[in-house]
Amino acid sequence: MRILLSNDDGFDAPGMEILRRIAEALSDDIYVVAPAKEQSGASRSLTLHDPLRINKFSDREYSVEGTPTDCVMMAMNYLFKDKQPDLILSGVNRGGNLGEDVLYSGTVAAASEGTLLGVRSVAISQCILDAEVIHWDTAGDMAPQIISKLLETPWGDDVLMNINFPAVSKDDVSAVKLTSQGKRDLSNLSIDDRVDARGRDYFWLGYRPSFGDPPVGTDLRAVVSQEVSVTPLKLNLTEQQLATRLSKVFE
Repeated sequence: MRILLSNDDGFDAPGMEILRRIAEALSDDIYVVAPAKEQSGASRSLTLHDPLRINKFSDREYSVEGTPTDCVMMAMNYLFKDKQPDLILSGVNRGGNLGEDVLYSGTVAAASEGTLLGVRSVAISQCILDAEVIHWDTAGDMAPQIISKLLETPWGDDVLMNINFPAVSKDDVSAVKLTSQGKRDLSNLSIDDRVDARGRDYFWLGYRPSFGDPPVGTDLRAVVSQEVSVTPLKLNLTEQQLATRLSKVFE
């Protein structure tokens, strides 16, 4: 099985080393194409107004001065055009990708692009409660078995898997749960306005979305309950039931 690795935290990110470990437990045919620098929050953006530059580290490892989507596109359509992967793994992200995060996440975006190009793809994230204590081994040790089980079942052409590991040690994980995408409280956005040395205004955007009390069965509830969340995400965003009702309006 040939596996392509990417992420949004950057080629040299700690999570990429964990992702290599996960891939090596599944295969010895591994390729890496990841952003040259961090691209968190890039979502599925493309670099269309600047040139893409590629840095080669070996015949199997490259970084791209672009977004996660750029990386997967370059891997599939240029760098490894004649060596198409059977599986794409994206991550391991430093922090969860839960609820609405999947719309912003570059980690999920890399997996989304792989899915669009016809390759089964998995986004992997390690949740964090304390930036000084990141339980990388939880994802590193548990992901290979979870991915192996997922690969035993057909997913469909329009589906990727989003796996989030709770912010606890492997021994404290209580279960692996199939979940749906939850919804966070996004009300606490902060806009910090400042003035630089030349008297020009600038701003820092930030928010710390709270977990609240998420419903049972959601990705948010799983990680709060120290469970691994496995969420199948469908790329086609059409709301079919509403579309059926609206079609009658325009008949």
